[in-house]
Order: sequence, then C-alpha cells, then structure tokens
Amino acid sequence: MVNKSLIPLILLIFVPFSIAADFLRWGEFAVLMTSILAIIPLSIWLSIAAEKIAVVTGPSIGGLVNAVFGNATTLIIALVALKNGLVDIVRASITGSIINALLLLLGLAMLAGGLRYKEQKFKPIFARVNGSSMTLAVTAIALPTMVINTSKIVDSTAIRNLSIIVATVLILVYGLTLLFSLKTHSYLYDIGIADEGMDEATNELTGDTPQNKLSFWLIVLLATTLTVAFESDLFVNVIESEIKRLGLTPLFTGVVLLPLISDVAGYVTVVRLAIKNKMDLTVSIAMGDSLLISLFVAPILVLVGQFVGQPIDLNFNPFEVVAVAIAVIVSNLISFGGRSNWLDGTLLLATYFILAVAFYYHPPLNYM
Repeated sequence: MVNKSLIPLILLIFVPFSIAADFLRWGEFAVLMTSILAIIPLSIWLSIAAEKIAVVTGPSIGGLVNAVFGNATTLIIALVALKNGLVDIVRASITGSIINALLLLLGLAMLAGGLRYKEQKFKPIFARVNGSSMTLAVTAIALPTMVINTSKIVDSTAIRNLSIIVATVLILVYGLTLLFSLKTHSYLYDIGIADEGMDEATNELTGDTPQNKLSFWLIVLLATTLTVAFESDLFVNVIESEIKRLGLTPLFTGVVLLPLISDVAGYVTVVRLAIKNKMDLTVSIAMGDSLLISLFVAPILVLVGQFVGQPIDLNFNPFEVVAVAIAVIVSNLISFGGRSNWLDGTLLLATYFILAVAFYYHPPLNYM
C-alpha cells in the first residue's frame, strides 16, 4: 500500500505545471487551477513541517511555531492579494477564515469522529477560552461597522485610525493568549502535539537524531513558505479577472473560496485526529485557527496595508459581522459541554453551508 505521505508529495507536480501554464501562456484559467492545485499540497507540507518542528523543540517553542505557521498559507495569500490591491477580497477572507475554522473545520472533525465513535469528549477549557476571546474579536470587528452605520457622516481617516488601534489591541491580546496557554496555564493545555503519519517517509532522509530532523524540517518550512508565496502570486494575478468571468463576487470569493483553498491542511489534520479519537487536540487546532485569524492575521493585514500603500480597515459589511457572530454562537453552544457526536458535526456543517449559500447570493458590496 502506498504510504499516505506520498500523496501530498505527488501533488507537488502541479508546482512546475503552474509555472509552465504561466510562462507558456496556457490561459488564465489554467494558471488559476494549477496554482490552486499547487497551493494545496504546499499548505499540507507547511503544516507538517511546523508540526514536526514543534515535536522536536518541545511544547513552548513548538506551540509558538504552530501558532505562527498554523495559518501561514492564509496569511501569505492575503498579503500577496493585498499587495495587488484586492482589498475587498482580503477583507472578506478575514471573516471567511473565522467562519471556516469555527464551522467547517470543527464540523468536519465532529462528523468524522462521530461516525466512528458514539460520543467523543474533550476539555471544555478550549471552548471557554475561545468563546471569551472570540467575543472580543467579534466586538472589535463590529465596532467600525457600527460607527459607520450609526453616523450620518463617515470620516474614512477616523475609521482607519480606529482600525489601527483595534488591530494593535487584538495583537496584544493574542500575545497574552499565547502566554496563558504556553506558559502561565500550560497545564490546562497538556494535550501533546501530533507526531505521526510521516515518520517512515522521512526517517531515512533525516536520520534518527533530533538535530537532523530539526534541520530537515526547517529547510522544508522555509522552502514551502517561499513556494507558497510564489504560487500565491500566480494565483492572485489571475483571480480578479477569473471571478468576474465566472460571475462570482469578491465577497463570495473572499469568504468561501479562499479559505477552502488555503486551509486544506487543516481539514486533513482535524479529520485524521478525530478518527483517532484525539478530540482535545482536534478542538484545540480548530478553535486555535479562529483565534489566530481574528487576533493576529486580521490585525497584521490592517497594519501591513498601511505600509504597502493598500490601506485596509475593519469596516465589514453588517452581514459579515452577523455571519461571524452566528458562527461564534453556534460553535460555542455545541462545544461548551465538552462532548461531541456526528449530529453536532452535521449542525455545524449545515450552518456553514447555509451561510455560504447566502454569501453566494449576496449582491456585490461597496465599502466606504
């Protein structure tokens, strides 16, 4: 039987295909599809590399590596899109990634695990900490929108300044969250780090010593990060014209399509862990992703946008704010009890599907 680690390795063939599609001018659609198919295995290898480094370096440094690189693909694509001026798509991808983590990622895990086990248990602390932090995030996301919708005159400079202040506070909160989970209250998160599925494929390449493994996976992490950035550039260069040709809006593209492409590694990881009945780690990953996006990725995009001449604020459409609030409420209600089954997963997935359809039919937005 073919080792499962060979699948993402074989899919890397789409990296040269995407380069050929761009260089030989096979057409924008060919570039779009091959770059997407290249980003998918790259995101898996990026996630695997971060996970392996975390195993070698230990809980503290390893947890920080996972926190920083857990959504590296999402951040890289968003940064490249922001550099290219696709502000509407980038803004929509923020809410989309939060909804994706809370509903689709967690829903797939609970459904996959629930089909194998009658009921699964996990520590409620993950849901409680996530619920409190996500409440702050939703409030922060809603504030600029509320200011605009309760004011007769909108000062774009004031909204931008408010967004910068909120972004700074959110990054500070994320840092304190990491301090809480990795240092002062690390015993509450003593769930271990997944280290399975790739050993046989890499031991021969790296040797058995931790130093060799660390060096190998650091090289993999650097190489995949740079390649993801390159493929993201190919993808972003054609996405605007292609979504227009396909009749899709920037809102739907950012909220639904980009998270689906950038977080494939997350789907694979949580389903694999849920099937192995490791729900503590599964819930931690899914909810950690939502916190990373709302408290780190979104603020970073706001701050970076000021420096690259593509200012982006937190002026979300009211429907986006409502959608994120729904995702937070539903996921909290289902996960607060510390138990899950296949019906819980189905409810989360149904909520995601309904929201995705609503975004598809939502008319194009005109941000202030």
